[in-house]
Amino acid sequence: MTYALVLGAGGVTGIAWETGLLKGLRDAGLDLTGADLVVGTSAGSVVGAQVTTGAPLDELYRRQVEPLGPKQRPPDLGRLMEFFAARSGRDGPAPARQRPTREMLAWIGAQARAASTKVTEAGRLQVVKARLPVHEWPERPLAITAVDTADGAFVTWRRSSGVPLPLAVASSCAVPWVYPPTTINGRRYMDGGVRSTTNADVASGHELVLIVAPIAGFGRATVDEEAEELRRGGARVEVVVPDDGAVEAIRPNPLDPGRRAQAAEAGLAQARAAAESLAGVRAQLGG
Repeated sequence: MTYALVLGAGGVTGIAWETGLLKGLRDAGLDLTGADLVVGTSAGSVVGAQVTTGAPLDELYRRQVEPLGPKQRPPDLGRLMEFFAARSGRDGPAPARQRPTREMLAWIGAQARAASTKVTEAGRLQVVKARLPVHEWPERPLAITAVDTADGAFVTWRRSSGVPLPLAVASSCAVPWVYPPTTINGRRYMDGGVRSTTNADVASGHELVLIVAPIAGFGRATVDEEAEELRRGGARVEVVVPDDGAVEAIRPNPLDPGRRAQAAEAGLAQARAAAESLAGVRAQLGG
């Protein structure tokens, strides 16, 4: 049986929640990190790179809950939240839409290139490098998602792409309007979460797919459609989203580092119930 783990977008609180959840599930006897393929988008690209390169979950969790230095003001997410709200249909009676078209992604890409951000591209790369204990691609299959800002093309970076792992992760975390796009081979790339918060379709062809979606509330229709598409292809698909306590910890600003410890603890707390709901997955994985 082939198994894929899909780790979705969610900012620094999403990284924390995913880390707490994965540790808690492991503690409950369901280690999901040994997947045949890990798909990482934005926050999920960080966690995916960490676990596939062998970083211990206990150490990753400790880093999330340890005290921070001087309090940092979280970035303004105004334009980004407007985009996601429009995509989810929250501002009116219109039903939630599916993935943005390539033309829409190219428009967002132009906005991302033109936006004035408080951090530089080099500065963001240093932040990403600090989050990755290992900077070389793992031997285990890892797919990291991003979008070309010039034409809206969707890309998945893999070991075979020849792109350094920190650059690939930085491109997947380049939130438009907030952080500058990442330059790779003369082209500039932005956050893969703009296309989909999970990009679960990358896991097509696997018999079991587990989708972990920190901000599924934005673009949930896309996540559900991706799951149904995989099921139509014959896969068993399970989706884990934050419970009420985790939602409270993750929001209102998923890029607020001050909420990191709360989000990690919420993920750890949710893991017990999640493990019970995933009992069938445990059996299927032989755990």
